[in-house]
Amino acid sequence: MRLYNTMSRSVEEFSSIKKDSVGMYCCGPTVYNYAHIGNLRTYIFEDILKKTLLLNGYKVKHVMNITDVGHLTGDGDDGEDKMSKSAKAEKKSVYEIAEFYTDAFFKDINRLNISKADIVCKATDHINDMIEVIKNLEEKGHTYLSGGNVYFSIDTIDDYGKLARLNLDELKEGARIEVDSNKKNAKDFVLWFTNSKFKDQAMTWPSPWGVGYPGWHIECTAMSMKYLGAQFDIHCGGIDAIPVHHTNEIAQSEAATGIKPWVKYWCHGEFLINDKGKMSKSSGEFLTLSSIIGKGYDALDYRYLCLSAHYRSQLKFSYEALDSAKSARLSLKEKIKALRKDSIEAKEIKGEKALEYKNAFLDAINNDLHTPQALAVMHSMLKDGDVDNSEKLALISFMDQVFSLSLNAEEKEETVGSAEDLALLDERTNAKKAKDYKRADEIRAILLERGYVIKDTPQGSYLEKKV
Repeated sequence: MRLYNTMSRSVEEFSSIKKDSVGMYCCGPTVYNYAHIGNLRTYIFEDILKKTLLLNGYKVKHVMNITDVGHLTGDGDDGEDKMSKSAKAEKKSVYEIAEFYTDAFFKDINRLNISKADIVCKATDHINDMIEVIKNLEEKGHTYLSGGNVYFSIDTIDDYGKLARLNLDELKEGARIEVDSNKKNAKDFVLWFTNSKFKDQAMTWPSPWGVGYPGWHIECTAMSMKYLGAQFDIHCGGIDAIPVHHTNEIAQSEAATGIKPWVKYWCHGEFLINDKGKMSKSSGEFLTLSSIIGKGYDALDYRYLCLSAHYRSQLKFSYEALDSAKSARLSLKEKIKALRKDSIEAKEIKGEKALEYKNAFLDAINNDLHTPQALAVMHSMLKDGDVDNSEKLALISFMDQVFSLSLNAEEKEETVGSAEDLALLDERTNAKKAKDYKRADEIRAILLERGYVIKDTPQGSYLEKKV
């Protein structure tokens, strides 16, 4: 098995620290809003990685955090608190916001057949663990207190920025860095904010440095090491985490433990883009999984679309591309349905040609998770008349351990509401824009009688069946 390691910028032969056992940490969601489909592409890639490791006989301990403590809108310790901002906008407490969007996130990953992490750890449950890491760093001379906040000093280590390959001299000379007068070095970062940062901060805890709350980066260090040890195999995330978040994680973790490398393999997924570039929440224009399901697609159509591109390549989203993915997935299902009619059950993969396809699939998926090539192997196999139908079914089951497209399952309807119901929902949206609230209320009542509840979100409205 071979994986691209961001640290070395090369595809490397994979070998775990402990034989046949892998520790894997994935940066989870900041639960102040719905995950958009770009976020979900990263979790699909991580799911493919985990299932490929399992297929290769490894035992995987998968840990994922939930950021339910205020994460600033800027990764460089600047901007508003995302959790507090969302709570004010929705007139809820920060804890209600966190619970609601955490539940929504897990509903999405379940729809996408993404297996849940073995350990899901909330930041709010691990404040003491973070404090202990900061105390360790303080004792070793890596911190300073300024303006009421505890900072990590990057000048106390000699290899800051190695993951992103940052040129610190160039950054000092030319790059625009948000000024924080409390910092000795512009790239230093906060480990602990006291109540001097936000007077009305909703989430605070006592600490040796005063009442406050942790910086964003420290939570991943504290929780990953708590559950995976001082050194582990794989750390995953999106490529946007490389220059700041993962760079700072490495700095503080290796400073705390003295162990290098802290993580053996760094794996990052590329962006999902649209006509306007990278899909992001800050723009206010992004698609949720519920919104595309509301347009008549199955969640697994989107998973198939993600599998059709390599995880390290940008994927451009369009409804035309999603239509093609849907058509390809349903065509696969029909072919498999026909096979089931001719073959009572799958049998063991023994035939020479069937074994060739099995090995070709393994070669593709073990070559840095090359899912487009693996899908091509599956399509070729289904067309090959030299492979016994029962073995085709067995190969589908084998491959779908990684693809997780529910290829042997009966198709289920994901769309909530008929075309007429969805047309009414669109009419209500237009009525609200025109400030015709009377008509909007009438449509809500009609849909309620039909058994649907309208869910309004910042990204649009969708229907749910009334419980």
